[in-house]
Amino acid sequence: MDEESFERELFGRLGDPGAAELKRLHARLEASADRAGLLDIAYTTMDTPVGRLLLAATDRGLVRVAYEREGFEAVLETLAARLSPRILDAPRRLDATARQIDEYFARARTTFDLPLDLALSSGFRQTVQRHLPSIEYGRTQTYKEVAGIVGNPNAVRAVGSACATNPLPVVVPCHRVLRTDGSLGGYIGGLDAKAALLALEHAA
Repeated sequence: MDEESFERELFGRLGDPGAAELKRLHARLEASADRAGLLDIAYTTMDTPVGRLLLAATDRGLVRVAYEREGFEAVLETLAARLSPRILDAPRRLDATARQIDEYFARARTTFDLPLDLALSSGFRQTVQRHLPSIEYGRTQTYKEVAGIVGNPNAVRAVGSACATNPLPVVVPCHRVLRTDGSLGGYIGGLDAKAALLALEHAA
């Protein structure tokens, strides 16, 4: 039974359920879809000091962290087109991710311990993004330094592009990469968010 048929049957029996009943029914739908192997991408949203974030995960790991300014609907449409249309608001799969992000913003965590699915990146961009977690909390590197570390010293602009298209901001810390002159450079979440993340880490 697909999601639409499942909801139609339940709501037909129950009439107009209240908020608590809707939550219970959605949890049942989530569990049923997961058991049936129909849930390829689970997502949820959470509030943070740098704004509301969308979190999405496949069965391999966290695949997307998105800022609200990116447009959550557009992000979900991209995930459906590139990975799978079988997407459901299913917070339980993201419980560990949400908890670790909360701990990070509370300065109780300096590294993330989460399985990651890098399916949205490939080639040199993925090489750069795999390097980013090795930049220690509270430290920064320049685009030029990263280019040298990953073995292509002339690819400074490509490093910038890899950071700008990082599908897992915050968790994969592209905010720790700066221009050679020490200025912030770009950031998918906006420069205010990048500055806030760096300030958080340097204040710890």
